[in-house]
Amino acid sequence: MITAAPVAPYALSLPLVRLRLAPHGTLPRRIDGVWWPYSRDLLTQLPEMLAALPSAWGDITGVTVDAAAWSAAPGRMFVANQVVRLHRAPASPHAPDRIVLLSPGLGRWDLLVIPPDTTEEAAAVLMAGALDDRVPDDGETRTARPAAATGTSGRVGPTGRGTRTRRW
Repeated sequence: MITAAPVAPYALSLPLVRLRLAPHGTLPRRIDGVWWPYSRDLLTQLPEMLAALPSAWGDITGVTVDAAAWSAAPGRMFVANQVVRLHRAPASPHAPDRIVLLSPGLGRWDLLVIPPDTTEEAAAVLMAGALDDRVPDDGETRTARPAAATGTSGRVGPTGRGTRTRRW
Protein backbone atom coordinates (compact mmCIF):
# COMPACT_ATOMS: atom_id res chain seq x y z
CA MET A 1 0.00 0.00 0.00
CA ILE A 2 1.27 3.46 -0.94
CA THR A 3 0.31 6.46 1.10
CA ALA A 4 0.89 10.06 0.21
CA ALA A 5 1.34 12.88 2.62
CA PRO A 6 -0.81 15.92 1.97
CA VAL A 7 1.05 18.43 -0.15
CA ALA A 8 1.18 21.96 1.16
CA PRO A 9 0.11 24.57 -1.36
CA TYR A 10 3.06 26.04 -3.23
CA ALA A 11 3.97 29.41 -1.79
CA LEU A 12 6.00 31.74 -3.93
CA SER A 13 8.41 33.56 -1.68
CA LEU A 14 10.15 36.20 -3.73
CA PRO A 15 11.94 38.98 -1.85
CA LEU A 16 10.30 42.37 -1.91
CA VAL A 17 11.92 45.13 -3.92
CA ARG A 18 13.54 47.58 -1.53
CA LEU A 19 12.70 50.83 -3.26
CA ARG A 20 11.56 54.17 -1.89
CA LEU A 21 10.52 56.96 -4.25
CA ALA A 22 10.32 60.67 -3.52
CA PRO A 23 6.84 61.96 -2.72
CA HIS A 24 4.95 63.98 -5.31
CA GLY A 25 5.66 67.69 -5.16
CA THR A 26 6.95 70.65 -7.09
CA LEU A 27 10.14 71.32 -5.15
CA PRO A 28 13.46 70.46 -6.83
CA ARG A 29 14.88 67.11 -5.73
CA ARG A 30 18.47 65.95 -5.47
CA ILE A 31 17.42 62.38 -6.10
CA ASP A 32 14.15 60.79 -7.14
CA GLY A 33 14.36 57.67 -5.02
CA VAL A 34 16.47 55.14 -3.17
CA TRP A 35 17.04 51.52 -4.16
CA TRP A 36 18.62 48.84 -1.97
CA PRO A 37 19.27 45.78 -4.17
CA TYR A 38 19.94 42.34 -2.70
CA SER A 39 23.10 41.84 -4.80
CA ARG A 40 25.30 43.49 -7.44
CA ASP A 41 23.95 41.12 -10.11
CA LEU A 42 22.34 43.60 -12.49
CA LEU A 43 20.69 40.90 -14.59
CA THR A 44 18.55 39.71 -11.67
CA GLN A 45 18.10 42.91 -9.68
CA LEU A 46 17.27 45.40 -12.43
CA PRO A 47 14.16 43.69 -13.86
CA GLU A 48 12.61 43.43 -10.38
CA MET A 49 13.26 47.10 -9.66
CA LEU A 50 11.93 48.26 -13.03
CA ALA A 51 8.76 46.24 -12.49
CA ALA A 52 8.19 48.05 -9.18
CA LEU A 53 8.31 51.55 -10.69
CA PRO A 54 5.09 53.55 -11.08
CA SER A 55 3.42 53.31 -14.48
CA ALA A 56 3.54 57.11 -14.74
CA TRP A 57 7.29 56.81 -15.30
CA GLY A 58 6.58 55.07 -18.59
CA ASP A 59 8.78 52.45 -20.22
CA ILE A 60 12.35 52.73 -19.04
CA THR A 61 14.50 52.17 -22.11
CA GLY A 62 17.89 53.32 -20.85
CA VAL A 63 19.74 52.66 -17.61
CA THR A 64 23.14 54.05 -16.64
CA VAL A 65 25.07 52.41 -13.81
CA ASP A 66 28.53 52.68 -12.27
CA ALA A 67 30.67 50.23 -14.24
CA ALA A 68 32.81 49.24 -11.26
CA ALA A 69 29.92 48.67 -8.85
CA TRP A 70 27.92 46.09 -10.82
CA SER A 71 28.64 42.65 -12.18
CA ALA A 72 29.23 42.30 -15.89
CA ALA A 73 26.09 42.65 -17.98
CA PRO A 74 25.31 42.84 -21.67
CA GLY A 75 24.64 46.17 -23.39
CA ARG A 76 20.93 45.34 -23.61
CA MET A 77 18.37 43.40 -21.62
CA PHE A 78 14.89 42.26 -22.49
CA VAL A 79 12.68 43.35 -19.58
CA ALA A 80 8.86 43.23 -19.54
CA ASN A 81 8.61 42.76 -23.31
CA GLN A 82 10.90 45.65 -24.15
CA VAL A 83 14.58 46.27 -24.73
CA VAL A 84 16.44 48.20 -22.04
CA ARG A 85 19.85 49.57 -23.01
CA LEU A 86 22.47 49.39 -20.28
CA HIS A 87 25.15 52.04 -20.13
CA ARG A 88 28.10 51.33 -17.87
CA ALA A 89 29.91 54.55 -17.01
CA PRO A 90 32.72 55.39 -14.61
CA ALA A 91 31.51 56.51 -11.21
CA SER A 92 30.92 60.22 -10.85
CA PRO A 93 32.73 61.76 -7.87
CA HIS A 94 29.53 63.71 -7.18
CA ALA A 95 27.29 60.62 -7.17
CA PRO A 96 29.26 57.41 -6.70
CA ASP A 97 26.30 55.12 -6.04
CA ARG A 98 23.62 56.25 -8.43
CA ILE A 99 21.55 54.64 -11.15
CA VAL A 100 19.98 56.80 -13.86
CA LEU A 101 16.74 55.72 -15.54
CA LEU A 102 15.60 57.18 -18.87
CA SER A 103 12.13 57.12 -20.36
CA PRO A 104 11.89 58.77 -23.81
CA GLY A 105 9.62 61.79 -23.75
CA LEU A 106 8.81 61.41 -20.05
CA GLY A 107 11.98 62.07 -18.12
CA ARG A 108 15.07 61.02 -16.28
CA TRP A 109 15.17 59.73 -12.73
CA ASP A 110 18.20 59.41 -10.48
CA LEU A 111 18.10 56.77 -7.77
CA LEU A 112 20.58 56.48 -4.94
CA VAL A 113 21.81 52.88 -4.70
CA ILE A 114 22.48 51.57 -1.20
CA PRO A 115 25.15 48.86 -1.38
CA PRO A 116 23.66 45.36 -0.93
CA ASP A 117 25.94 44.52 1.99
CA THR A 118 24.73 47.50 4.04
CA THR A 119 23.21 46.56 7.39
CA GLU A 120 19.47 46.89 7.77
CA GLU A 121 19.85 49.65 10.37
CA ALA A 122 22.21 51.71 8.21
CA ALA A 123 20.06 51.20 5.11
CA ALA A 124 16.95 52.37 6.99
CA VAL A 125 18.75 55.58 8.01
CA LEU A 126 20.00 56.17 4.45
CA MET A 127 16.60 55.50 2.89
CA ALA A 128 14.84 57.85 5.30
CA GLY A 129 17.46 60.59 5.16
CA ALA A 130 18.18 60.56 1.44
CA LEU A 131 14.71 61.78 0.50
CA ASP A 132 14.41 64.27 3.36
CA ASP A 133 15.09 67.67 1.78
CA ARG A 134 14.37 69.71 4.90
CA VAL A 135 17.08 72.21 5.68
CA PRO A 136 18.30 72.34 9.29
CA ASP A 137 17.44 75.47 11.27
CA ASP A 138 21.04 76.71 11.21
CA GLY A 139 20.90 76.90 7.39
CA GLU A 140 23.82 74.52 6.88
CA THR A 141 23.74 71.51 4.61
CA ARG A 142 22.81 68.21 6.24
CA THR A 143 25.86 66.14 7.03
CA ALA A 144 23.93 62.90 7.48
CA ARG A 145 22.94 62.85 3.81
CA PRO A 146 24.77 60.21 1.76
CA ALA A 147 27.30 61.65 -0.68
CA ALA A 148 25.37 60.28 -3.66
CA ALA A 149 22.32 62.26 -2.64
CA THR A 150 24.07 65.52 -3.41
CA GLY A 151 24.09 65.00 -7.16
CA THR A 152 22.05 67.01 -9.64
CA SER A 153 18.48 65.92 -10.06
CA GLY A 154 15.12 67.12 -11.20
CA ARG A 155 11.72 67.65 -9.73
CA VAL A 156 8.91 65.24 -9.23
CA GLY A 157 5.92 66.82 -10.93
CA PRO A 158 2.25 66.49 -10.02
CA THR A 159 1.87 63.43 -12.24
CA GLY A 160 4.80 61.70 -10.58
CA ARG A 161 7.05 62.13 -13.59
CA GLY A 162 10.56 63.46 -13.16
CA THR A 163 10.95 66.86 -14.73
CA ARG A 164 14.35 68.32 -15.24
CA THR A 165 15.66 71.75 -15.89
CA ARG A 166 17.88 72.00 -18.96
CA ARG A 167 21.57 71.49 -18.41
CA TRP A 168 23.92 73.72 -20.36
